Amino acid sequence: MKTRIQRLQQLRKALLDLHKALVDSERVSYEKTLGAISSPSHFLQLLTSDPWFGWLHPLSQLIVAMDEALDEKEPLTTAAIDVLVKQTRLLLVASESGEGLSRHYFDALQRDPDVVLAHAEVARLLGPRKGPG
Repeated sequence: MKTRIQRLQQLRKALLDLHKALVDSERVSYEKTLGAISSPSHFLQLLTSDPWFGWLHPLSQLIVAMDEALDEKEPLTTAAIDVLVKQTRLLLVASESGEGLSRHYFDALQRDPDVVLAHAEVARLLGPRKGPG
Protein backbone atom coordinates (compact mmCIF):
# COMPACT_ATOMS: atom_id res chain seq x y z
CA MET A 1 0.00 0.00 0.00
CA LYS A 2 1.34 3.38 -0.96
CA THR A 3 1.93 6.00 1.64
CA ARG A 4 0.21 9.36 1.44
CA ILE A 5 3.57 10.97 0.65
CA GLN A 6 4.13 8.59 -2.26
CA ARG A 7 0.67 9.45 -3.55
CA LEU A 8 1.45 13.16 -3.29
CA GLN A 9 4.69 12.55 -5.20
CA GLN A 10 2.74 10.73 -7.91
CA LEU A 11 0.18 13.54 -8.05
CA ARG A 12 2.98 16.11 -8.34
CA LYS A 13 4.52 14.15 -11.24
CA ALA A 14 1.13 13.91 -12.97
CA LEU A 15 0.62 17.66 -12.50
CA LEU A 16 4.04 18.31 -14.04
CA ASP A 17 3.04 16.19 -17.04
CA LEU A 18 -0.28 18.05 -17.28
CA HIS A 19 1.51 21.40 -17.00
CA LYS A 20 3.86 20.41 -19.84
CA ALA A 21 0.94 19.31 -22.03
CA LEU A 22 -0.86 22.59 -21.33
CA VAL A 23 2.26 24.68 -22.04
CA ASP A 24 2.87 22.80 -25.30
CA SER A 25 -0.78 23.19 -26.32
CA GLU A 26 -0.81 26.91 -25.51
CA ARG A 27 2.42 27.41 -27.45
CA VAL A 28 0.84 25.88 -30.56
CA SER A 29 -2.23 28.07 -30.11
CA TYR A 30 -0.10 31.17 -29.54
CA GLU A 31 2.03 30.51 -32.63
CA LYS A 32 -1.04 29.87 -34.82
CA THR A 33 -2.47 33.20 -33.69
CA LEU A 34 0.57 35.46 -33.36
CA GLY A 35 3.39 33.75 -35.24
CA ALA A 36 6.42 31.68 -34.34
CA ILE A 37 8.23 32.17 -31.05
CA SER A 38 11.80 33.07 -31.94
CA SER A 39 13.82 31.24 -29.28
CA PRO A 40 13.64 29.21 -26.07
CA SER A 41 14.53 32.32 -24.04
CA HIS A 42 11.75 34.29 -25.74
CA PHE A 43 9.35 31.46 -24.95
CA LEU A 44 10.42 31.47 -21.29
CA GLN A 45 9.86 35.24 -21.17
CA LEU A 46 6.37 34.77 -22.65
CA LEU A 47 5.56 31.99 -20.17
CA THR A 48 6.47 34.13 -17.20
CA SER A 49 5.16 37.53 -18.26
CA ASP A 50 2.76 37.42 -21.23
CA PRO A 51 -0.96 37.48 -20.35
CA TRP A 52 -1.55 34.76 -22.99
CA PHE A 53 0.10 32.24 -20.65
CA GLY A 54 -0.91 33.89 -17.36
CA TRP A 55 -3.73 31.43 -16.72
CA LEU A 56 -1.11 28.71 -16.20
CA HIS A 57 0.47 30.48 -13.21
CA PRO A 58 -1.87 29.03 -10.54
CA LEU A 59 -0.97 25.51 -11.68
CA SER A 60 2.73 26.38 -11.59
CA GLN A 61 2.30 27.78 -8.07
CA LEU A 62 0.53 24.61 -6.91
CA ILE A 63 3.40 22.46 -8.18
CA VAL A 64 5.89 24.72 -6.38
CA ALA A 65 3.82 24.42 -3.18
CA MET A 66 3.99 20.62 -3.49
CA ASP A 67 7.75 20.77 -4.07
CA GLU A 68 8.21 22.92 -0.99
CA ALA A 69 6.00 20.66 1.14
CA LEU A 70 7.85 17.54 0.00
CA ASP A 71 11.23 19.19 0.70
CA GLU A 72 10.39 20.31 4.25
CA LYS A 73 12.57 18.91 7.02
CA GLU A 74 9.49 18.30 9.16
CA PRO A 75 7.40 15.31 8.10
CA LEU A 76 4.33 16.14 6.07
CA THR A 77 1.12 15.86 8.02
CA THR A 78 -2.02 14.22 6.68
CA ALA A 79 -3.74 17.59 6.94
CA ALA A 80 -1.06 19.30 4.82
CA ILE A 81 -1.34 16.61 2.14
CA ASP A 82 -5.13 16.88 2.20
CA VAL A 83 -4.90 20.65 1.65
CA LEU A 84 -2.69 20.17 -1.44
CA VAL A 85 -5.04 17.52 -2.84
CA LYS A 86 -8.04 19.77 -2.20
CA GLN A 87 -6.28 22.70 -3.90
CA THR A 88 -5.66 20.46 -6.91
CA ARG A 89 -9.32 19.47 -7.09
CA LEU A 90 -10.46 23.10 -6.82
CA LEU A 91 -7.97 24.35 -9.39
CA LEU A 92 -8.53 21.77 -12.11
CA VAL A 93 -12.15 22.52 -12.90
CA ALA A 94 -12.81 22.97 -16.60
CA SER A 95 -15.77 25.17 -17.46
CA GLU A 96 -16.99 26.36 -20.84
CA SER A 97 -18.71 29.30 -19.15
CA GLY A 98 -15.93 29.95 -16.63
CA GLU A 99 -13.21 32.57 -16.62
CA GLY A 100 -9.45 32.43 -16.30
CA LEU A 101 -7.99 29.01 -15.71
CA SER A 102 -11.28 27.10 -15.81
CA ARG A 103 -12.18 28.46 -19.28
CA HIS A 104 -8.68 28.07 -20.74
CA TYR A 105 -8.46 24.58 -19.26
CA PHE A 106 -11.78 23.67 -20.88
CA ASP A 107 -10.52 24.97 -24.25
CA ALA A 108 -7.26 23.02 -23.96
CA LEU A 109 -9.16 19.83 -23.14
CA GLN A 110 -11.31 20.36 -26.25
CA ARG A 111 -8.40 20.90 -28.65
CA ASP A 112 -5.57 18.66 -27.45
CA PRO A 113 -5.64 14.90 -26.79
CA ASP A 114 -2.34 15.12 -24.88
CA VAL A 115 -4.02 17.45 -22.38
CA VAL A 116 -6.94 15.01 -22.08
CA LEU A 117 -4.58 12.10 -21.35
CA ALA A 118 -2.60 14.08 -18.77
CA HIS A 119 -5.85 15.27 -17.16
CA ALA A 120 -7.10 11.68 -16.99
CA GLU A 121 -4.00 10.62 -15.07
CA VAL A 122 -4.41 13.44 -12.55
CA ALA A 123 -8.10 12.56 -12.16
CA ARG A 124 -7.21 8.89 -11.64
CA LEU A 125 -4.75 9.79 -8.89
CA LEU A 126 -7.22 12.13 -7.22
CA GLY A 127 -9.87 9.43 -7.19
CA PRO A 128 -13.58 10.07 -6.94
CA ARG A 129 -14.76 13.25 -5.29
CA LYS A 130 -16.05 12.71 -1.82
CA GLY A 131 -19.31 14.25 -0.73
CA PRO A 132 -19.54 16.78 2.10
CA GLY A 133 -18.53 15.74 5.58
